[in-house]
Amino acid sequence: MKYLLDAHTLLWFVAGAAHLPSSVRSLIEDPLNQRFVSIATLWEVAIKVNLGKLTMAVTFSELAPKYLFENDMTILPITVAHLQKVVQLPFHHRDPFDRLLIAQSIVEDMPVLSRDRLFDAYPAKRLWA
Repeated sequence: MKYLLDAHTLLWFVAGAAHLPSSVRSLIEDPLNQRFVSIATLWEVAIKVNLGKLTMAVTFSELAPKYLFENDMTILPITVAHLQKVVQLPFHHRDPFDRLLIAQSIVEDMPVLSRDRLFDAYPAKRLWA
């Protein structure tokens, strides 16, 4: 199965955070699953680190690409099809990074691992708990 990780999911996984549900951690750790991280998620993290709004358990240079590749996570690029889907989405969610993640989830038919319940207003599949 393929899964798309939201930013908080990725960061909590990397940090070994207790508030990441064990069921979600198991999906990420299962070697039979394919784990994807959007380039938009990495962009969002980079911006927040640069602004001092985010501290991480690892440095950004350890996270991307080293940590992702060592954990067999694939970086999902942004395609024109993803952007076309963003244009079609209603504004239930205002965060541009999350809107792109929702579009990628829909286009790629890939569940997103996220605690963000606003994703449920869209035809994206969201898994949590």
